Amino acid sequence: MTKQTFVRGLILMSALVVLTSCKKDESSTTAAGAGADPVLLLEAGAEPQAPLRYKIAQGTTTKSNMDFTIATLATTADAAQLSVVPGVRLHIVSGPAMPTDNGVKFEVNITKAEAAIPQGIDPKVAEELRQSAAILDDVGGIVEMNDRGVMLATELNDKAKSPDIPLRLLMMIVNARTTLSRVVLPAEPVGLGARWESRKELMLYGFKVQQVDSYTLVERVGDEIKLNVTVTQNALPQTVDFPEEGVSIAVEQMVANAGGEIILNLNALESDAAAAGDATDKLTVTGPEGTEKIEVNEAFEIRMTNTTAFE
Repeated sequence: MTKQTFVRGLILMSALVVLTSCKKDESSTTAAGAGADPVLLLEAGAEPQAPLRYKIAQGTTTKSNMDFTIATLATTADAAQLSVVPGVRLHIVSGPAMPTDNGVKFEVNITKAEAAIPQGIDPKVAEELRQSAAILDDVGGIVEMNDRGVMLATELNDKAKSPDIPLRLLMMIVNARTTLSRVVLPAEPVGLGARWESRKELMLYGFKVQQVDSYTLVERVGDEIKLNVTVTQNALPQTVDFPEEGVSIAVEQMVANAGGEIILNLNALESDAAAAGDATDKLTVTGPEGTEKIEVNEAFEIRMTNTTAFE
């Protein structure tokens, strides 16, 4: 693989870093650090205050759509490359829910993945987009979480473990859903204006990226709450070697910021959410052909819609 080919792959990877996560090599994982609380409460909010807890009844099944678009511009000293994912819609079914000793367990499956085909596009390109999206059909797994939304265990199905599934895309989907649809709730009672955050370390092509998800409670009506969310990612300067490609990549800057809104039904397995953001990566790639500086700028939008009520 030449340096140019690898760099093009890196550009595509960078387009997904904004909402990515770490998929373990194992097919089944149990949440690490189970004794550590993943949530830091920053402000308890106004009175009255009450605990926020998921109350998922046995047999609960929730259907949703997840739509996302990504545009990426990569520039070097003498070239520029624009990559656009015009739109992908995932039809997702979560459930039926089964109670466990520690919470609830349920399946999550992508029943169908569709590509948005722009008008006037070349038929051959349109078919390639359809096929690229369809590869996600039937990808899924099993999730177990407690009543605060803390993941206790996850297991991918055979389709998700297929080598044909783009790892970075799968990681993006998993983490986007963790941030926007499986909000981790604070242990303490809270009221309107409450603020809390969840931190995690992501691993991307060997690079360590720190992510902070911050939530603010805006409204509450019964078991339905409205949250504002911000997501920040930052990677400290670091260098990773790729011996098979014969290159080494140094990160000078890798930052991403996103903001959005979530309407969370504590009795359902899916939320309504929308977020948008941008990212900037400044990289130095060194290989047999020399050293090249690359700047990658991304913009993205993502939307989740609970469609159960519309059926």
